[in-house]
Amino acid sequence: MIHVAGFFQWLNAHYGVNFSVFYDAFEWHTFVRGIAMTFVLSAASIAGSVVLGAAGAFFQRSPSRGLRLCADAYVWLFRNTPPLVQLYFFYFALSPFLTHLAGSPTPLLGNIGWAVVSLILFAGAFNVEIFRSGIEAVPHSMLEAASSLGMSHLQTFRKIVMPLALRISLPALSNNLINLIKTTTNAYAIAVPELLYVSSQIWAQDLNTLEMMIVLLVFYLGVIGAFVMLMSRFEKSIAVPGWGKQ
Repeated sequence: MIHVAGFFQWLNAHYGVNFSVFYDAFEWHTFVRGIAMTFVLSAASIAGSVVLGAAGAFFQRSPSRGLRLCADAYVWLFRNTPPLVQLYFFYFALSPFLTHLAGSPTPLLGNIGWAVVSLILFAGAFNVEIFRSGIEAVPHSMLEAASSLGMSHLQTFRKIVMPLALRISLPALSNNLINLIKTTTNAYAIAVPELLYVSSQIWAQDLNTLEMMIVLLVFYLGVIGAFVMLMSRFEKSIAVPGWGKQ
């Protein structure tokens, strides 16, 4: 690490290319904390949005008209509004309202909490539609077979419909989750110390915007590339031989 820091110091001294994040200890630790926060936001929002998407798809097929309307209204609202506007609404409008309503001297959720909630709700709306398309591709004969065995609506969904629908939906789901990871940068707008936020602090101090943007681009290329490979392996590992093949 000392040799790496020395190289970047030399690069700055001789050519004015200032990748200070690689030789300044304080900036490096700040940058690492930003990476950790980005991973926390990504992991929490991916897990939450997948669960919410599956639940929403289940409600869309519910015998209850009220549940179907609620699921459709949720998808319509969060799919048709910008994620940044949603984030601002939660943090600057809904949070103060709920805090006042609860009579609490402090906000019920901080900026990190509201960022996670906003990301989950935004991505979850798309996941509902992704899972819905996969569910509709499951042969109706399988549903009839499950019904003839006396399985309930929930049992059929959990044991037959969802496992098959997940395999069909996985390419589209992967694409949405990739976009979700990139959308975590919106948390910058409410001062969540994720990677873009801490990087902006570094370039504001050192005036090395170009260098920090290069670091950011390379980082996201690496992370997204690794995630794509992981999802590709997962897709192959759960593939049913002959299922979905022409």
